[in-house]
Amino acid sequence: MKTWLIASFALAAAAAQAQTADPLKAAVAADHRTVGNVARDAARHPYETLSFFGIKPTDTVVELAPGGGWYTEILAPYLREQGQLYAVAGASTRFKAKMDALPVYGKVKITTFDAAKGQVEIAPAGTADAVLTFRNVHNWMDNGTAQAVFDAAFKALKPGGVLGIEEHRLPAARAQDPKAKSGYVHEAVVIKFAETAGFKLAAKSEVNANPKDTADHPDGVWTLPPTYALKDKDRAKYQAIGESDRMTLKFVKP
Repeated sequence: MKTWLIASFALAAAAAQAQTADPLKAAVAADHRTVGNVARDAARHPYETLSFFGIKPTDTVVELAPGGGWYTEILAPYLREQGQLYAVAGASTRFKAKMDALPVYGKVKITTFDAAKGQVEIAPAGTADAVLTFRNVHNWMDNGTAQAVFDAAFKALKPGGVLGIEEHRLPAARAQDPKAKSGYVHEAVVIKFAETAGFKLAAKSEVNANPKDTADHPDGVWTLPPTYALKDKDRAKYQAIGESDRMTLKFVKP
């Protein structure tokens, strides 16, 4: 057998072994993930982000407002064998259809948060090792439920449990719209919600930082990729900026 072919087999075997040794890397590399989602890994840093939050394959994790399931695609296989994933997706038919489509999502439990209807138990009280949410605080500020969501997260977590937040970051020198209509939020605002609920800030990470993002775009954060709200207008400019500058914060329930 030619030397180069032997080397190729060796590299492939080493890569497979590395993924087996690190189940989070294996989940990020899983072949069920949507092609468009995988293409955004370089901007979203899922391995580094989940590692920073300290998520283990044995954990019970609650994902708040999973949207189209970008992170669910990684968390579901990672937690499937030894842990548990709750997805607070409510009555989203699109998300449920995604969960029903593949066996890898078979153990995901879908729950609901609706403060107006008194549905605030996102998981059984005191059972979760971690509650995670990605780019959602601005939506809760807009609909007036932000503090109630943080309170629900605190209730769901065990003592010592982690609340992991990733959110579009508004520069501290800029005025904060209480409704966060631009999609950007001050770090201090997020910290205040968490501390009011009872959390302690444990650590910050700059893994999702983007210094090119000035956070002052015509259609807010949605001007940037992947949304491109202005369509082809100045597209190259916003493509060069990339996805938003984001805070990544880790809180702990005492």
